[in-house]
Amino acid sequence: MSWTVKPSRTQEITKRTEPYLSNEAKAKYEKDLIPRYPERRGALLPILHDLQHHERCIPHQAMVEVAQFLNLTPGEVLDTVSFYEEFHVEPVGRHVVAVCQSVACEACGHAAVLDHLKNKLGIDEHETTADGKVTLLALECLGACEKAPCMLRNDELIGPLTPDQAARLVDELE
Repeated sequence: MSWTVKPSRTQEITKRTEPYLSNEAKAKYEKDLIPRYPERRGALLPILHDLQHHERCIPHQAMVEVAQFLNLTPGEVLDTVSFYEEFHVEPVGRHVVAVCQSVACEACGHAAVLDHLKNKLGIDEHETTADGKVTLLALECLGACEKAPCMLRNDELIGPLTPDQAARLVDELE
């Protein structure tokens, strides 16, 4: 048996002059967030959620800044960002629609909901419409089996729903 090594490509990361973690944000985290956890690293997920909310993604520069702030390595932050499906390293649309793909949602017709939305929006899952309005995701589980099939519209959990109901909910987005 032998290992095959694939060549990696390098990615140029442009750095913006303004930090993602402002001094005001750091002070707020130090006062309100860090004390809630026995270890400083415990604040990682809430900080990442906050960044994602404000930036619509978690850029590489932001991961380095968070790592420095929490005394972690950038690799530890990247591991966390890449583990959770709701975090994105590239900007998403102004609205995010995520259809659950769990076993319960599969049994209740999630594929029809997802296919209907893909056709309506003219995009595939994990893509954003050309106007930047909607990103369509297919996530493993939203933890709402009693609402199968379900989806998230931004941060709102909705279900059970039919393909037509899902399309109407997307139409309501500004």
